[in-house]
Amino acid sequence: MPQTPPSPSQHTAGRQMRHERTEGDLQHCLLCDRNSGGLCNRIGRDGLEALASSSRRLVLPPGSTMVEEGQAAESFFNITRGTVKLFKSLPDGRRQITGFADPGQFLGLSRAGLYAFGAETVDTVHVCRFQRPQFEALLNDLPHLKRNLLTAITDRLAEAQEQMLLLGRKTAREKVASFLLGRTQTEQPPSDDTPPDPTPVASVPMTRVDIADYLGLTIETVSRTISALRREKLITSTENHCIRILSPDALRQIATGQTAG
Repeated sequence: MPQTPPSPSQHTAGRQMRHERTEGDLQHCLLCDRNSGGLCNRIGRDGLEALASSSRRLVLPPGSTMVEEGQAAESFFNITRGTVKLFKSLPDGRRQITGFADPGQFLGLSRAGLYAFGAETVDTVHVCRFQRPQFEALLNDLPHLKRNLLTAITDRLAEAQEQMLLLGRKTAREKVASFLLGRTQTEQPPSDDTPPDPTPVASVPMTRVDIADYLGLTIETVSRTISALRREKLITSTENHCIRILSPDALRQIATGQTAG
């Protein structure tokens, strides 16, 4: 049976819905507290409008698979809220956690068109997802976006070098101290106008098992070390899976091997 072609009014309604959706996406980008840092830094309203119209916002519950290792790298993700754990699969079926991605970071770069890692949400995660052809077109059209991506890649290389040191040379106490200090940088985007918090908060939504896997320790060692730091009044637990650093300088001395223990 032949289908009735859409009427002019239906075409108009469709365009209006797309316009409203684009405007809503742009407002979301303008209000997002990540548009002043990371990939969205200093790309301007026109750049944000291009990002908004080329992306799809997703809210993923804890335990959702975002990336499957070895699968075709068809999407690029910019994280705006929540934490994602990254891992590599071992030949015997085990998984090694290689890092955690937080707001302002991205996922999706690949070699040979395949994802070289797996990624799973730790808590509820908000992301902007781009199809790869769309994102590559944006890189050509938005020079600031390309520079931001290069800066982010450089930061990732520095993190990889730090992780090598963490696993290879540091003691369990130094590893846990380094981990907690690193997690204090995930709570809020940096601001030149805001003085540093004398007792910063580390965001720790992942399980002790995940922390132990990432640090190359046993869960018992991680729990014992955190308890010891708490008894020494260097840290204290807070609500919402956070740990407050009561003495950042003392914890930094431990992390850099300047104290015994």
